[in-house]
This record gives sequence, structure tokens and C-alpha cells, in this order.
Amino acid sequence: MSTAALAAAEHLAASLPVPGLRVLGEVGAEVVAGRSPAAVVAASLVGPQPADLVLVVLDLAFVAEAGGGPDARATAVLRPALERAAAALGEGVLSELVEGDPAGVLAGSGGAGHDGNAAGWTAVFEISDGIAPFGWFAVRRGVAGAPASAPAAGASFAGRLRRIQDVEMALTVEIGRTRMSVREALSMEPGTVVELDRSAGAPVDVLLNGRRIALGEVVVVDQDYAVRISRILDAAEARL
Repeated sequence: MSTAALAAAEHLAASLPVPGLRVLGEVGAEVVAGRSPAAVVAASLVGPQPADLVLVVLDLAFVAEAGGGPDARATAVLRPALERAAAALGEGVLSELVEGDPAGVLAGSGGAGHDGNAAGWTAVFEISDGIAPFGWFAVRRGVAGAPASAPAAGASFAGRLRRIQDVEMALTVEIGRTRMSVREALSMEPGTVVELDRSAGAPVDVLLNGRRIALGEVVVVDQDYAVRISRILDAAEARL
């Protein structure tokens, strides 16, 4: 069993919008066979160390509440947790989540080195709420003998990134927000003080094309305002 895979499972369990979840341990793929899951969500980590991630969930009752209504989609609600899991596996970009059958990813699972190749293991972890299984999380690393299309896809992705890396994007620093009525906005005049939703000394948000990517503090450099980055946010935190 890989330490990184276990860390990914624990990150996922801690990030799911269901309190009290924990990883019980590694199990065989046959444990999942014959079950009737409410959802099976899969994604791929594209990067230096590619991997497949699959989450099998037995009950989706939490999705409506976590997603803000009955129309909430499981893929949208589960994505932040899978992004946290992917971050524990290494650098890369998580693909779009798709719903389907776990058989293709879980087939042949037998723990590290089951196929004689340490890079090709598959690990399956059971996640429980302490009373009953919540579901299972599976990770499969890229295999040296994988189809040629797999590394080609990674190389193609890296090539596309290189083509756009010089494209300029708008970086914005936001010190706070507030809401007001049209009447209040029209009544503003020079000298009006507008209170924001952030206390003095709190870190400011750094946004790239409107998406929050970091926290920082405002400083002065050669008579100009600047921002000193204090923390880079991961994908899950950036959505908060």
C-alpha cells in the first residue's frame, strides 16, 4: 500500500460534506462487486505521475443539502474532495468528473506490486461513517505497460499548456466586499465611508481572472501599492 494513496484517501474522507467519515483501511476490489452504489464518480490526474481516481458512494442523500438544492449534481459536490485527494498524489490537473462503472478501474486490484510492477498498483480503501460503509475510494497509478495513448495524452496536455503560458491574465487584489441597495449606492458622495466584511489586518484575496488563488498582505514598494503573497490556496480552498 502506498503512503500517498492512503493520504489521498484520508484527504478525501476529511473533505467530503459528510461529518464523521474515516478510512477503515485497504480492501480488495471484490468487496465492491455485487453492491448497488448510488453513484460512481471517476477522474484522472494528469501530471508527472498520472493516476486514476474512483469514488463509489452508497447513498447520495447528502448531495442536495451540500449542493444547495434537489437539482445539485453529485459530480459538482464531490469534485472538491477528489481535488484534495489528487493533490496528495502529486502535481497535476484533475480531469472532469464522470459517472460510470468502477469495474474498469478496479479490475485486477491486489495491492502494491500485484502485477510485478510497483508503479502499477491499485489500492481500494473503505470509507465508513463509523456505523456502516459510506463507500470506497480507489487509486490506480500509471503503469509502465499502459497503452501508448496514455503518455501521449499527458504530453499533449503539457504541450497545450506551453502554447498558452504567455497569455496575460488579470490579477486582482480584493480587500473586502459589502452589499448595499441601489438607494444606498446613489446616496454616496465624497467622504462617505463604506464598511467592508473584513477586519483590519486580515489577509487580502488575490484573484486571477476572478478566481481566488492566494492570500496576501498589502505593502508599499517605491511609493506604489503591492501585495506580498502569504499563502497559495489549493483547489478546494479556492472555491470557498
